[in-house]
Amino acid sequence: MAKKTSTTTKTTSSKLAQKRVRKPAEKPAKKSAKKAVAVAETRLDLAQVRTQIDGIDLQIQQLIAERANWAQQVGKAKGKLAAAVDYYRPEREAQVLRRVVDRNDGPLADDVLVRLFREVMSACLAQQEPLKIGYLGPEGTFSQQAVYKHFGHSAHGLPLGSIEEVFQEVASGSADFGVVPVENSGQGTIQVTLDLFLTSPLRICGEVELRVHQYLLSRSGRLEDVERIFGHPQALAQAGGWLRTHLPGVERIPTSSNAEGARRARNADDSAAIAGESAAVVYGLRKIAGPIEDRSDNTTRFLVIGRQPFPPSGNDRTSLLVFIRDRPGALYGVLEPLARRGISMNRIESRPEHGHKWQYAFFIDVAGHCEESPLKDALAEINAAGDEVRVLGSYPVAIL
Repeated sequence: MAKKTSTTTKTTSSKLAQKRVRKPAEKPAKKSAKKAVAVAETRLDLAQVRTQIDGIDLQIQQLIAERANWAQQVGKAKGKLAAAVDYYRPEREAQVLRRVVDRNDGPLADDVLVRLFREVMSACLAQQEPLKIGYLGPEGTFSQQAVYKHFGHSAHGLPLGSIEEVFQEVASGSADFGVVPVENSGQGTIQVTLDLFLTSPLRICGEVELRVHQYLLSRSGRLEDVERIFGHPQALAQAGGWLRTHLPGVERIPTSSNAEGARRARNADDSAAIAGESAAVVYGLRKIAGPIEDRSDNTTRFLVIGRQPFPPSGNDRTSLLVFIRDRPGALYGVLEPLARRGISMNRIESRPEHGHKWQYAFFIDVAGHCEESPLKDALAEINAAGDEVRVLGSYPVAIL
């Protein structure tokens, strides 16, 4: 009995051992098969998705080509015109971009779609001839970024040495339009731009709002090497708090533009510049720190200047230059007709009038287009009162 029990026990133990050995071998095989099927299905799904994307890409390309063909038809319908500037209609572009925003349900953000459509319109317009746009250079400035944001990369940018040169090149016809900074959300108005409007015949045709990020750039990329900083006065002011904290006592050297500061900083390891990321790429500089602007909402507003006015777009702003006779309540006489008609005033600023000591001109931005009521009626009333009011321009409100 003892032997039989022992044999039975050994046999049972052997069978259990075999089962234990077989089970681990079976499970990985089943898992591998399931995994292979899942991978095959995933690959099949991914291939289908890519096929769908390829088909959509084809449709997009065909539609862009069709749009470009219709843009050519617009040119033919207008007849033989002198230059590309004669085909450009900022009010029409503004209407198109507003519709893009209105019908956007995602997943792409409004500003992404606006940028895409802007580039399509820019390329279509450039079929006739690229627009020539003057801006404060050299290459790599925020003014250049504003040009591309408003006109797209198919426009031909003309970097110029000063804001005065931008006005001169547009007035002479060497540039179709110009883009000039007029105010910053933290540092206020760029006075030279306003002063040039006192004597210039040019008109404001548009506005651009550009979010500005400032960076500290240098050749070495090391903070401890910096002994002097180049930058436009506005940029130095925008980063004043950061500079006082991290580089107290370091020499600050004003330049005509941030890009000019970057160009000068690339020549020595002990020099740095305050400029945008694009300037770092153009001039081969490294980022030491940034963004370093003191205000998180740091934004610069630019004006587009040209030689002629444009029709209403449906959501416009008008810039006025008012010369007021010296009498009690003179400014009130200008503002009251606007207020009575419910016209919103966005900005007012005075500047000394050229050629008349202690006389001032007022720059006023109001809502509406000068060719449409109620602004048209208010301007007629102000002019009838004897004050000189010049419409610097009515133009579409900046889109994003």
